[in-house]
Amino acid sequence: MANQSGSGAGRGRYQRQNRGPQVRKNEQIRVPEVRLISPEGKQIGVVSKDEALRLARSVNLDLVEIAATARPPVCRILDFGKYMYELSKKQKETKAKAASASRIKEVKFRVRIEGHDYTTKLRRAEEFLYKGAKVKMTLSFRGREMEYTDLGMEVVRKAATDLLHIGSADSEPKLAGRNISMILSPLPKHKRVLKFNSFVDDRELEDDDEDADDEDHEDDEDQD
Repeated sequence: MANQSGSGAGRGRYQRQNRGPQVRKNEQIRVPEVRLISPEGKQIGVVSKDEALRLARSVNLDLVEIAATARPPVCRILDFGKYMYELSKKQKETKAKAASASRIKEVKFRVRIEGHDYTTKLRRAEEFLYKGAKVKMTLSFRGREMEYTDLGMEVVRKAATDLLHIGSADSEPKLAGRNISMILSPLPKHKRVLKFNSFVDDRELEDDDEDADDEDHEDDEDQD
């Protein structure tokens, strides 16, 4: 019997540890005094827990602890169900924003890119930005293309300008070795519009695997 009891207690401790932080309400609040806020958000002041609970019940609402670490804890009279729903919604939005901010997708350009390929790259970048990811635009030089760094800068700046409807540059394009790069951040969600895509599906973001044709590389080597 003792072993069974110990095993059950262990499971209970494990379950409690994995429930995460809980929001206390009504009788679960065990401090003698609280700093009370009305349903309208007005500061009532420090009152006894019993008085705060009485006021909450008088309007058919709950007494909810919203700042447990304060001294005394801050409690508000509100609808507990609605409060937890809004809290969960905000947490999901925060996680989604953090995930979007950490995603950087790369779109590759060439200094001698053709019009059709250029539009395809803009379409890809627009898709990434529309879904909330940052975009790193990279233009790589091969062989004697390094003689055209000014032209490469123009291509990258033009792409950033063509995407102003959905993203903004974090900084000016930078040349490092044989690459020019620039980071674009998405505009706020309600300001993002599509120009190069008629729609964007809900599939996960995939890297831009398209690269310049090998023929260009061969031409450069012939020129060397």
